[in-house]
Amino acid sequence: MRLAGKTAIVTGAGSGFGAGIARRFAAEGARLIVADIEADAARRRAGETGGTAFTVDVSDNAGMAALANAALDLFGAPDILVNNAGITHLPMPMEDVPEDMFDRVLDVNAKSVYLAARHIVPAMKTRGSGAILNIASTAGLSPRPGLSWYNASKGWMITATKSMAVELAPHGIRVNALCPVAGETPLLKSFLGEDTPERRAAFLATIPLGRFSTPEDLGSAACHLCSDEAGMVTGIAMEIDGGRCI
Repeated sequence: MRLAGKTAIVTGAGSGFGAGIARRFAAEGARLIVADIEADAARRRAGETGGTAFTVDVSDNAGMAALANAALDLFGAPDILVNNAGITHLPMPMEDVPEDMFDRVLDVNAKSVYLAARHIVPAMKTRGSGAILNIASTAGLSPRPGLSWYNASKGWMITATKSMAVELAPHGIRVNALCPVAGETPLLKSFLGEDTPERRAAFLATIPLGRFSTPEDLGSAACHLCSDEAGMVTGIAMEIDGGRCI
């Protein structure tokens, strides 16, 4: 029960890595706000974890303000914030990515971190403690052709994590990132372009441990970094990638 007595917001918790993080946090004793753009998914995950469901588009300023206010009303300043919600674009030449898709990728993967900080960090500062975890990607460390703007958004998140860590350390707030390789999540098909046995095999051949990241992998790492046992850890981008970035 490493998170007993802790309160947490997890965005994009309805499925994929966010679901794995929410499940592990609940198993370790945390009280949760399970946030997702899909209302049904948020309700299902909340029912599974004993959390509170909240429907939000993380790229929307008013929506993120409402999420922060809901957390404050429910349990005061959250101990933990996990910025997990994210999207990608289909693999294609960088110049062919439609402008509206570029905007959406940056809004969800980058602007959301800014909005979360704008609305949630002040309460953490007032209390003098907190742990923020940004779910980045190996794409921000070892970019793949055809995903240039997604790669860039995750590289932005890694730099933002380090900058936030330096700025917020005097306020007792730790900020870290996780960098998973592609996983068994709803985004896998988008990463591969087409989810076929051949494409899976080709991608898995680039991962020394020979498998994708799982929601459980992310839940375990997130639990460690957001718990008191990682009290001296801030500003890192931990690779959860089976050796892909070596």
